[in-house]
Order: sequence, then C-alpha cells, then structure tokens
Amino acid sequence: MFILPPSNREGNPYTELRDFFLGAAKAETCLDVVELAFRAIDRLTRTIDYMNRRGYDERADEAIEDLNIRFKENAVGYQYIDGEIVRVDSELIHAEAVKPALRLLNTKEYAGPHQEFLSAYEHYREGKNKEALNDCLKAFESTMKAICDKRGWTYKPGDTAKALIDVIYSEGLVPAFWQNQFASLRGLLESSIPTGRNKQSGHGQGSTPTTVPDHLTAYMLHMTASTLVFLTKAEQSLP
Repeated sequence: MFILPPSNREGNPYTELRDFFLGAAKAETCLDVVELAFRAIDRLTRTIDYMNRRGYDERADEAIEDLNIRFKENAVGYQYIDGEIVRVDSELIHAEAVKPALRLLNTKEYAGPHQEFLSAYEHYREGKNKEALNDCLKAFESTMKAICDKRGWTYKPGDTAKALIDVIYSEGLVPAFWQNQFASLRGLLESSIPTGRNKQSGHGQGSTPTTVPDHLTAYMLHMTASTLVFLTKAEQSLP
C-alpha cells in the first residue's frame, strides 16, 4: 500500500486521489491521474460484480464519452482512447486516421503495432518527440510484419521498412494496376516514416543536440496513422 501526498495517513481513497489531483503542480501529472482513473473505469468496472448492476458496459462507455466531451468543450486537446490519453492536434485527422488506425490495430494479430503506436502518442504527450518518431517507425514495420505473418508471406526477422515494402508489393497487397498508376505511393511509403525517423532521431546526433519540433512529430504521427489504416484495410480487402 502507498499513500498519495499531501495525505500523511491512510484514509478515503477517493479523497486521497482528489486532493493529490487538485494539488498537482503540473498538467502532465493531472493527465496521469485522469488516465489512471479512466483506465480503472475502462478495465475494472465492466462486470456485474463491480456494483451488482446491469448496464455496466454502457456506464463505462458513457463515462469515457463524457470525459472526451469535456476535453473537447474546454479545448484541452486530449482524448482517452484504448486505455491511453492521447494528444489531439487536428479533430479531422484524429477522426479520419488516428481513431481508425487504433481500432483496426486493436486485434490479437496487430497487438505489437497497436502498442507501439500508442507508445508513440504517449511519448508525444510527454514531449519526447524523438522517442515518438522511433515508435512510429516500429509501428509501421510491425504492421507490415503482422500482415506478412497473417498471410504467410516470407520475410527475414531483421528486415527493415524498405525490405518489408518489397515483400508486400511483390505479394500483391497493392494491386499491380495500382502500383503502375500510383508509382509515387511506393516512394511515399519508403521515404516518409523511415526517413523522418532516421533524419531526426534514428542516429547519433553529434556534438550539437537536435530537437524534433512538435509540428513535425504531429505530422509524422498523422502520416503513420494514415499509412497503418491503408495497410490494414488493403489486407482486409484481399481474398
């Protein structure tokens, strides 16, 4: 057991958490408290044993929806999704790319890239932009590996993004007529996420520390989300 400050003795857990939240000096700490509380709601209350009342799933969903509405109403710029509070820079991109990507990856086959993509957003929220870019590339590569595993396509364990793209193209994930019409698609896949990561965070920075700006990190996160949606939906469309 532990006691949250400013409490100095064991008491009511609700009061203890409330006082800790209200006394937090940093916004990041407040977000951590909210994330922890709603993770408990999301994962621990979805059973009739919790309150011996029916409709437990609906109540948990309503609580999460209410939180996200309050975030939006107060222009906080965050949303609770899949057990994490993620930073939202564009409502349109969030709705059309980020949420679909998380939803499509939230399966057993894509557990690895799902975790890596969430980790990228967690790092972004914490201001760890280099780590966020690294996780973007991991999620991109892991998604392609997961598709290969699901389809029985051969690749080498150490294959990087370029080699994995070669595999999914040769196996017809992108139809041949699309490959011809959209020659730039391959170039985009090969250069966008890997290049951004390699240039900004993938190698030693030398004597002068490098800084990855927020707007670039947001761009790479959104591009990664769009790419993951494209790849997973392309796989779903295969016979």
